[in-house]
Amino acid sequence: MGRTYDGGAGPGAGADTGAGGIGDAAGDALPGGAGAVPQGEAAGGDGAAGGAGDPAGDVIRGAAGSRGGTAAAGVWGRRRLLRGVGAVAAGAVAASATGAATAAATPSRRVPADGRAAGPAVSGPASTGPASAGEEASGVAPAWPEAAGVAVCRAGRFEVVALLDAHGTFPLSRADAFPAASVAAWAEARRVDPRAFGPRDAWELDFRCFAVRRPGGRVVLVDSGVGPAGSPAASWAPVPGLLPGRLAAAGIAPDDVDAVVLSHLHEDHYGWSVTPDGGPAFPRARYLVQAAELTALAPGDSAVTYAVDPLRAAGRLHVVDGGARLAGGSGGAVTLVPTPGHTPGHQSVVVDGGSRQIVIAGDVVVHAVQLADPAVRYFFEADPDLAHRTRRLLLERAGERGAVLATAHLNRPFVPLR
Repeated sequence: MGRTYDGGAGPGAGADTGAGGIGDAAGDALPGGAGAVPQGEAAGGDGAAGGAGDPAGDVIRGAAGSRGGTAAAGVWGRRRLLRGVGAVAAGAVAASATGAATAAATPSRRVPADGRAAGPAVSGPASTGPASAGEEASGVAPAWPEAAGVAVCRAGRFEVVALLDAHGTFPLSRADAFPAASVAAWAEARRVDPRAFGPRDAWELDFRCFAVRRPGGRVVLVDSGVGPAGSPAASWAPVPGLLPGRLAAAGIAPDDVDAVVLSHLHEDHYGWSVTPDGGPAFPRARYLVQAAELTALAPGDSAVTYAVDPLRAAGRLHVVDGGARLAGGSGGAVTLVPTPGHTPGHQSVVVDGGSRQIVIAGDVVVHAVQLADPAVRYFFEADPDLAHRTRRLLLERAGERGAVLATAHLNRPFVPLR
């Protein structure tokens, strides 16, 4: 059993939760195994529901069956050169000893040594277009286009709101970011997400957060984007982000949020977690982070100084070890599931409304080329082998259910998997 610990005030603190892995919440959240039933809730939920189990043994758990990829922390330590490397020189990645030294001194875990992407970064909403026939068939059409940076997809009594924080050009080219992708995989990716393909091999991507609104108006926010102008993501991502305005446009006030799930602690996922004075931006919320993610952080990492330490001091940081139910009842459940590989403590959120399931995947999939071929590795994955296994299993289980994938970085917020 995992345990939510390090908690502050609020219902459900210290509650036991189901063990880690992609498993079974409320009957069938990523189907394929019996889920453990939690004794409580991680974030003050709405009633009894199944927990997060692990249908695939240690496939999703990391080496030696450690829960939630904890054992991957050692691999992450050996891959510290990923922090700050990736400078593009004549279209090639140069990771020299000098680059490694720069990485060790750089608080970022995903910043090329040459900093911000070349060319202007656009922080407004991406262009929109009509829903495809596949989206209409799966019922996702109402969520498209992404008017004013906000899109909605429903799963039973839950409403998943996509919130476009920013859009820009990634510092690495497509070929450098995904060096092993085949011609066929690129062709399929272009069909799925054509707007990701900028000029001269550029990768165009969105930076998106998601709000899960339950009956009564309470909200689970998944990730908090690139942040304001002075956030750690400013060295490479398009800041300031627009999340506060997107939330307001969706009718969500900061006090409506009772849980913030940080999928992982890369700079573009925690930027709006705190206010300029260091206080919690969502004062009534618990901020949920996997223990393995915190263990992997180096002293002085910007995630620690910018977000983790202030949230801990405010009593709002809640560390989870494995899966957890965030909300649930007879009409479905919102479940936290460990999905390690991109980082040691990466986690995703499954919204199961009964007739429809939405998987908020974080950075398990960062580009449509990984939908075309889950084996395609991303340059900044902490453990590429584990990331591949996690991605393959998540997509297989979600595809079997005909789920909708909610994506942080594709240029469309919801992607039907059937």
